[in-house]
Amino acid sequence: MMESIVVTGSFDDVRSQHVRFLEEAAGLGEVVVLLWSDKAIESIQGRPPKFPEAERRYLLEAVRYVDRVELVQPPVFVDELPQSAALKPDVWVCEESDITPSKQAFCEKTGVRLVGINDRVLKWIRLASQIYENPNRTAGQTRKKVVVTGCYDWFHSGHVRFFEEVSELGDLYVVVGNDANVEHLKGEGHPMFNEQERCYMVGAVRYVTQALISSGWGWLDAEPEIHRIKPDIYAVNEDGHKPIKSEFCAKHGIEYKILERRPKPGLPKRQSTKLRGY
Repeated sequence: MMESIVVTGSFDDVRSQHVRFLEEAAGLGEVVVLLWSDKAIESIQGRPPKFPEAERRYLLEAVRYVDRVELVQPPVFVDELPQSAALKPDVWVCEESDITPSKQAFCEKTGVRLVGINDRVLKWIRLASQIYENPNRTAGQTRKKVVVTGCYDWFHSGHVRFFEEVSELGDLYVVVGNDANVEHLKGEGHPMFNEQERCYMVGAVRYVTQALISSGWGWLDAEPEIHRIKPDIYAVNEDGHKPIKSEFCAKHGIEYKILERRPKPGLPKRQSTKLRGY
């Protein structure tokens, strides 16, 4: 029987080490994230978060290792779990460096097992080469294959929304630009995060069937991967549209779809370029 796992925190500006933490926690059981609200973060840190609670929640709910997200309002105590009749976890998972005598005392008192994840483990990025089951597929259904391409450098809620929308068209394959080609297209200083880390972040999104790293060059750097995947549809947003892509699709009998760039309703519009140094 799977244990009930809780993790707590602000999860402000989610990066690969946060996702790795959630992945490790999910190896122990079903993960519930007790997400600190904006007011809770301000009461703890003395300043508001970079990203609002609705956006932080949306991104976490898209992570395949998370089963549920619950928003926690103040008062919040860093070394204690909220007292709720509905919340009866078996295990509280933390990073080892965050374990304190107060946390240990709380868990001994409440009968919750405290587990620490070694900080070094969180630096080990696993490539997202596994093919995942698409949650939109029903039993026995054959869905179209959809491919998208991009840099996905500073991963944000806009990327998640794009994946969510595109996954409604079929099983989603994301080809992440290789480091050398991203620098070639965008210039020195790009990308901020290496190809393995960017691929890992993309593969952690529940709407993605598989994430791969491109092996080609130029605006069609994903051409070798597209030939292997054999997609029915190549989807881009308005920023990602290039005539060379539509010409490639026409030549190879692939449907080419341009989607309007729209954030999730209620969330701000995000662009990786504007988030650099945010």
